[in-house]
Amino acid sequence: MTDQFPEYLDVDYTDGDDHDAGAYPTLSDKLEKAATVTATALEQYENPAVMWTGGKDSTLVLYVVREVARERGIDVPPVVFIDHFEHFPEVMAFAERWAEQWDLDLRFARNEAIAGLGAEPGDEIPLSDLGETNRRELDRIDYEGDSLTLDADSFEGNHLLKTVALNEVLETTGFDGIFSGVRWDEQEARAGETFFSPRHESAKYPPHDRVHPILQFEEVDVWDAFWNAVVPDTVEGYPAGHVPESTDDLPDGLTAEDIPVSPKYFEGFRSLGTESGSGRSSERPAWLQDLEGSTEREGRAQDKEGLMERLRDLGYM
Repeated sequence: MTDQFPEYLDVDYTDGDDHDAGAYPTLSDKLEKAATVTATALEQYENPAVMWTGGKDSTLVLYVVREVARERGIDVPPVVFIDHFEHFPEVMAFAERWAEQWDLDLRFARNEAIAGLGAEPGDEIPLSDLGETNRRELDRIDYEGDSLTLDADSFEGNHLLKTVALNEVLETTGFDGIFSGVRWDEQEARAGETFFSPRHESAKYPPHDRVHPILQFEEVDVWDAFWNAVVPDTVEGYPAGHVPESTDDLPDGLTAEDIPVSPKYFEGFRSLGTESGSGRSSERPAWLQDLEGSTEREGRAQDKEGLMERLRDLGYM
């Protein structure tokens, strides 16, 4: 790993070492740090991009990036959505609707070689049909077998449909700094991250940095930010601090489509992954559930298999 990538960068890769959410005790402290990290990144990186899933964390990051860019009179960087072919239809519709409303330069990252096969999730694909690049990637993770079940929640499916798709975008665009919505409290494999995190090992992925503006947020803080900043600043007339108990509890004249919150959160999902691999935690909206006494990602098949650390070593978010 190089000490600096590229040479024009001057960022502190240790920022956030030995910190936790308690170092930023108020929502104002957390938002201020997010804005500071974002402003530094927009100054330092010549070709940044924002990773966006349509989920709460990446939408909060996108909000902060948009606000800082607006204050500085600069364009919002391109926004990259990894399409692993197994999203909830509502999540895809949400991302496309708000990308248009916010005039985003939205780019979809897909494993085009697999997309070209026309396979559906759950289909068994002979390795001979995958092409040289995908077979090489399977060799890289020591995959054994003559065929592959197309499943974005499996280790090999995650790698091909998400990590490889992202790395291909990095290779073709030369993005040098990627804004990501990971948090310290979200998953054990992310607990040691710093605000500026180097990914410089060219044998694994196209060299770049990850920028993590919301590491210091816990799940409850994310929702506090939505109802006190993201939604009021986005939706004209939305009263700051109003926390809806359902879609019927929105201010007069507003519907769920009018606010930048995925409808799946109203349905009780707390973490959005694949349609088949994400479980609803409750019938109550996500922000009204027991956020401190239960696990946010317990409905995610990906996490149940304990794959995150291995996936991140390959370049996953």
